[in-house]
Amino acid sequence: MGKVWVLDTETKGTGANMVPLDRVLHKGAGAVPGFALPELKPPAPKPSEPRTPRQFKVIDVLTRQVLADGTDARATIDVLERVRSIVDVTIWVWELEGERWRMLALEEARALWDHRGRGGHDDKAAVAS
Repeated sequence: MGKVWVLDTETKGTGANMVPLDRVLHKGAGAVPGFALPELKPPAPKPSEPRTPRQFKVIDVLTRQVLADGTDARATIDVLERVRSIVDVTIWVWELEGERWRMLALEEARALWDHRGRGGHDDKAAVAS
């Protein structure tokens, strides 16, 4: 079988040349004698920090009274047990990255709202009676 020729465009402004394919393939680190790139090492994995529980703040819309501040999800759900409607409160979550409070969207607040009555003291009272 004959040689395969390719167009070598890595010339210095003199145009392209037709060269055998094996000559192009052998270029690289071996093109400069005595020069070799160092071996790449993967970056060291960062030690995973334990995730801190989310902190929530619940504020009454009408009175602007803070019903809960810095509570975890369970305590926040307990506060929501005493609220008449999801639109009566705004629920905020503490964002560690931005170091600020972010108001939950309605879908996010509804996820907490839907957990009301599922656990805690209500289930124990139903079992006891």
